[in-house]
Amino acid sequence: MTALPSFSLRFWPVWQRNFLVWKKLAVPSVLGNLADPMLYMLGLGFGIGSLLPQVDGVPYLQFLAAGTLCYSTMNSATFEALYSAFSRMHVQKSWLAIINAPIDIDDVVLAEWLWAASKSVLSGLAIFLVMWGLGLTRLADAPWLMLVVLLAGLTFSAMGLVMTALSPSYDFFMYYFTLVISPMVLLSGVFYPVAQLPGWLQTVAGALPLTQAINLVRPVVNGGWPVSVLQPVLIMVVYAVASYWLAVVLIRRRLGR
Repeated sequence: MTALPSFSLRFWPVWQRNFLVWKKLAVPSVLGNLADPMLYMLGLGFGIGSLLPQVDGVPYLQFLAAGTLCYSTMNSATFEALYSAFSRMHVQKSWLAIINAPIDIDDVVLAEWLWAASKSVLSGLAIFLVMWGLGLTRLADAPWLMLVVLLAGLTFSAMGLVMTALSPSYDFFMYYFTLVISPMVLLSGVFYPVAQLPGWLQTVAGALPLTQAINLVRPVVNGGWPVSVLQPVLIMVVYAVASYWLAVVLIRRRLGR
């Protein structure tokens, strides 16, 4: 049960299946993923931004845009790994049906992980295009920003799958949002610099994956380069790999495979 996850190309048909289902509702899905971060970015960016001087040397809207890109990616990956994956696992019993074919549960979890991350990249790309359209970032920044978005998507998808493996019902996810996601959004520098927090909270924030994603994105959006690349990447990779392994172990136990 606790063996390392296996990897094979058998995940691909399961990923395709999720993609084909999503295609039927692609437009409302994209609009839904855009609505919340866009309201935050434009409402707070223009509203509060008009009352503030520059933040970290840039207009508040530009400061907020970088955090919103990471926040949107986290949200998209989290919702897909929680609600959609839980529906397929527990409500629709799709996973049990799939593993009756010559496909292992590890293949199914791998497909769900990569699908949730893929969907978060689409969300991140949509936010990036809005930022570019508003003149908040350069088109040349897209490759780097999308790489960070992909890493963030993998990280938060894996964390979400752990909660899916533990959840008895949809209501359980509210604990995760209340105790993990919401505090992380408030501490990680989405809306204000982490340096404004007390020292001990800065230490807590520094251990959060969302903080590390923002540390990789914001300097690039502001026209520079991160002071450190290796440390934020390593922290996010550790979260992603450890969470994915734990999710696989818990789902094996839950499904008795």
